[in-house]
Amino acid sequence: MPKLSLASAALAALGLALAAAPAPARAQQKIAYVDLQRALNEVDEGKAAKEALKREFDQKQKLLDGKKQEFDKLRADLEKQGVVMSDEARRERQTELERKQIELQGLFVQLQKELSDREREATRGIFDKMHAIVREIADQEGVSMVVTAEALVYAAPALDLTNELVRKYNARHHPGGNGAEKKAAGADKKAPAADKKSAKQEGK
Repeated sequence: MPKLSLASAALAALGLALAAAPAPARAQQKIAYVDLQRALNEVDEGKAAKEALKREFDQKQKLLDGKKQEFDKLRADLEKQGVVMSDEARRERQTELERKQIELQGLFVQLQKELSDREREATRGIFDKMHAIVREIADQEGVSMVVTAEALVYAAPALDLTNELVRKYNARHHPGGNGAEKKAAGADKKAPAADKKSAKQEGK
């Protein structure tokens, strides 16, 4: 409830400020919004990153499942054979089972952290490029402020920049395109040298 009251007060203050502002000043104010999560799911680099993360997840899940099966087998063997084992053999098997359980838990935490770090690394670069494009779109369209869709209760669809963001992003950035861009840049640098060499030959 306190948060709701503060939000209401802020909106009321904003409304009073806009009402008190001269008409030309109000006309210059333009606000838009963008759904970064939807954009991430729709741009080609985001789809490629998602597929790569899915493959990595499946590999790690397969490794974890294998370790889990080993642990389950050891536990089942101990339950079946425990009654006929000597006390010393039972204690040794129990100690081994506890060690395997700790290893399994540690592996789970490790793999979970690795996947989380990989996801953060993959999306951070995409979001950084998205932010630059959003600023560019805002400048071109005279938008004073761009907010995320998650912060909105309602906004007119005409204020949504997400489709334009996705279009510009896909036109500018391609999955695995860094190598191709470097080769293209290298070819551009070699072109003037080739032109000079050709001109020298013609001069001879």
